[in-house]
Amino acid sequence: MSVSVYYSARRAEPLTGSEAAAVERIVAARAKSFPYDDEESLYLYGGDDDQDDEIVAGSTKLPSDPGRWLPVIAHVLDSVTELRRAVSGAGWHVHTDDVDVPWDEREGYTLPGMRDAALVAELGGLCDNPGEQGG
Repeated sequence: MSVSVYYSARRAEPLTGSEAAAVERIVAARAKSFPYDDEESLYLYGGDDDQDDEIVAGSTKLPSDPGRWLPVIAHVLDSVTELRRAVSGAGWHVHTDDVDVPWDEREGYTLPGMRDAALVAELGGLCDNPGEQGG
């Protein structure tokens, strides 16, 4: 079973040149700081051709190793927070396969426990063998 984080922004007006440049800068900078070279990072696939008002869209598949879930979720949600702050006036939808991720003006996109070191360590202990997948 795989779980992904999905993110999209809708607005009647397309991205401005400066917004498009900011999106590219954010994606490039966040790719460099992604914690794992062998996992899927922030991935934008553009707007939906059938939905003219979708100006940003993407997804990230979570790792099969539960010890990597929270670092990846935190990185992706921090990235999407930066994108949202760079693209004004858009309606954003961020969610996992079945749970919407709430927006907070001060903190951005966040989930409970996302930065809890003890929880990260506990999840990391679910795979005792480095080659074991999914717990």
